[in-house]
Amino acid sequence: MKKSFLGLVLSLGLVGGVQLEGVAQHSGIHGKLKNKSGIPIEAATITVKELGQSTATDRNGAFFFRTLPDGIYTIVVKSMGNVIDEERVKVVNGASHLVNLVGNSTDSKLEQVDIRGYNSHNNKTVSIGKAGIVDKDLPQSVQIINEQVIKDQQVNRLSDALKNANGIAMGANRGGVNENFYARGYSLGANNIFKNGARTNNGGSIEASTLESVEILKGSAALLYGGVSGGAVVNLVTKKPKFEYGGEASMRVGSYDFYKPTVDVYGPISDKVAFRVIGTYEKSGSFRDYVNSNRLYVNPSLLYKINDRTELNFVFDYLKSDYTPDFGIGSVDGKLNKEVGRHTFLNTPWAFNKTNSTNGQINLNHQFNDDWKLNVIASYQGYDRDYYGSDRIQADVNGMAPRNLTRSKSEELTFNQQLNLTGNLRTGTIKHKILVGADADQSNTKAYAYNIDNALNIRTVTYDKNGLPIIAPGSVYDNINIFDIGSTIYPFIPGHFENNLAIPKVPIPEVTKTGVRTDMPAVDYLTRTTTNVYRYGVFFQDLIEVTEKFKVLAGLRYTYQRTPYAEKYTYATGETEEVKNLDINKNELGAKVDQAWSPKFGLIYQPIPTSSIYVTYANNFTSNAGYDVNYKPMAPSTIDQYEAGVKNDFFHGRLTANVSVYRINNNKFAQQLLLKPDGTDNGDTNMKEFTGKTSSDGVEIDVTGSILPGLDLLAGYSYNYMRYTETNPITEISTIVNGSTKITEVSGSEENSRLVGTTAHTANGTIFYTLQNGGVKGLKFGVSAFYTGRRNAGWNNSKINVRDGVDRLISVSPFTTVDLSAGYSLKKWSVLAKISNVNNAFNYYIHENYSVNPIPPRSFMTTLTYRF
Repeated sequence: MKKSFLGLVLSLGLVGGVQLEGVAQHSGIHGKLKNKSGIPIEAATITVKELGQSTATDRNGAFFFRTLPDGIYTIVVKSMGNVIDEERVKVVNGASHLVNLVGNSTDSKLEQVDIRGYNSHNNKTVSIGKAGIVDKDLPQSVQIINEQVIKDQQVNRLSDALKNANGIAMGANRGGVNENFYARGYSLGANNIFKNGARTNNGGSIEASTLESVEILKGSAALLYGGVSGGAVVNLVTKKPKFEYGGEASMRVGSYDFYKPTVDVYGPISDKVAFRVIGTYEKSGSFRDYVNSNRLYVNPSLLYKINDRTELNFVFDYLKSDYTPDFGIGSVDGKLNKEVGRHTFLNTPWAFNKTNSTNGQINLNHQFNDDWKLNVIASYQGYDRDYYGSDRIQADVNGMAPRNLTRSKSEELTFNQQLNLTGNLRTGTIKHKILVGADADQSNTKAYAYNIDNALNIRTVTYDKNGLPIIAPGSVYDNINIFDIGSTIYPFIPGHFENNLAIPKVPIPEVTKTGVRTDMPAVDYLTRTTTNVYRYGVFFQDLIEVTEKFKVLAGLRYTYQRTPYAEKYTYATGETEEVKNLDINKNELGAKVDQAWSPKFGLIYQPIPTSSIYVTYANNFTSNAGYDVNYKPMAPSTIDQYEAGVKNDFFHGRLTANVSVYRINNNKFAQQLLLKPDGTDNGDTNMKEFTGKTSSDGVEIDVTGSILPGLDLLAGYSYNYMRYTETNPITEISTIVNGSTKITEVSGSEENSRLVGTTAHTANGTIFYTLQNGGVKGLKFGVSAFYTGRRNAGWNNSKINVRDGVDRLISVSPFTTVDLSAGYSLKKWSVLAKISNVNNAFNYYIHENYSVNPIPPRSFMTTLTYRF
């Protein structure tokens, strides 16, 4: 037995031991698990070893086993994957005597056990819920990707982990550097991803080497987190310090020159302070020509155990990611074309994308008594992106595409503060679990604009149906033939055009230059625009336990968000001016202010301890640009969500099957105002009204389990249909231009057509088996399959597009990838190998129609790990 001191158990206050109080009854064994201070321990696992029956302690530390046959049993107590203790208990005539497990045990009585299996989370408290509520008491779909899944699948990025989350699909991978996820039809955006409860930026692709788990709270989470989209929120839980020395070193290698060493070290500094440091370096090429990646990541953390009731966590991480920006194979005549090779690189040869991100957090937890707990978080995030290259490859039918250059730089600094107070109280026989909270965010963003010195000033060229050149004025880097870059011809150079018009001064030469440009044009700063956003919120939530079987969850939040005028600094003049919000008459509209109330109400019915049925209503809001007919800034749209579901545990908690159905309605979708109150046409596209509607329907199924010793299962399926249900009709707009009346047509988007970026069907399945006995004990085999259904790229069609037979949508076919894994563990060593996309599926992630990124082909990866 390895003697150690469990950092995670310490966080529960298990310093001097754990007491298990058991009371014998003819109906079975009942008990309560407490720490030495008498505080109940929630979500610990109590197992009858001989029968394989397990249960979890509730928020009062209570548990029970019904009708055990007479005999002698071994009772095993675990918390957070760690064995606290075990003891033999004799049952006679259906009853047992009082047992006292662990009692005043010392550290040597504790045994470290690795977290194994894809365990059920229905009986566990999920931190993303803030209130300390067990998952089965939440009237909302929850999914957790735990550490074992992350290890088994050799996850490198957040996108690798989220493939296991039903209902979440990657809609685009713009430039290969920004993973864009959709859940229930809504983009997760910049506000929906959190790290240890505080907002974090997904830019640069989040590193997974430090993740202990990924928690997903699906649907509206505005009550707890404010201005988030209605699809889901994702919380990244990082690994914590431990009061025992240990760690691991690993080396991961793979196809396309992939190398990734990682070191994870933890241990005590004193009786009250523990540390953990995780560091990794990644260097890799790609199946894409000229694409390379270099990443450096470090994550130190410190745990200060002030006393048995109070602890401080200090967490910091830094990611430096340099990546060749790659916008894929582009589009041909607005559509996909497989004649462009999977490996073909169309960006400039010197293009670069450099990102640096830092996160810092102080997390205070204080237990006032058995019932009340305080959590305080203060955090900051810095994110910088520096980019130069060509990013919009849109070729004509002949494959000719102009390469325009983009030079951009952005700097973001965000601060977040949170206070969450949770407590238990009674009103008569009714129990309440209270959450009272407040939070605030302050963000500062700087965006830099540049002037590019493109000396060659090459004109854009396309070709008509007869193959004759059509010359467009304007400056581009060059024109390329995406079917054969080496044969690219540049027939137009400076001096051949007059007054920047498509009129040749001299005969056009047949050939001016072949090949691709390799020079990097110089740039100068033009402007720096600074934008600030301030957001504040307060909320209250109560889980009301009317009876053991019937519960009600109710809550309300108020959110205030203010965006003052941006400030633009011009380098040429050295002057700073405000970028004011103006109406059509140049009147100032003032700072943009959004205010919203976000309620939530749910009913939970638990007919048996292993089943929970719920229905819930919640809403969230989205900010709207523009102004109404009175030139007042548009209020936010309120989005209503209705959800029903069932959460079930089978085979004594070894298998979990959860199902949810939902509908999300936005009946206040902002559209351009077509007619003013006086009946005149409105030609101002910024003047809007709440006349549009959208709807999103879906179903999600989640199955998790460790069915037999060594056999782990994870599977899921989801369906979503997100569309516009009511938009503006085709309308003629009259405007006066130079004394003449000009008639133009406007319309809303096509109704009842799947929105761009959303995916109809997704499914995933993973099964791993590890041999438990024999000479090859520790041998592991696994298979994972991921299905991504049909989805739309391009742009949503307007009603005018449909009438005129113009289709701006790109329908992307479904695809399935299959991964095979095999590994072996012996003492402190383990090795795990994986072949990804065994079937060599070929498909794309697409942003609009210019970032068309092929998925990786069949590839190999293996990880060698030594634990110490």
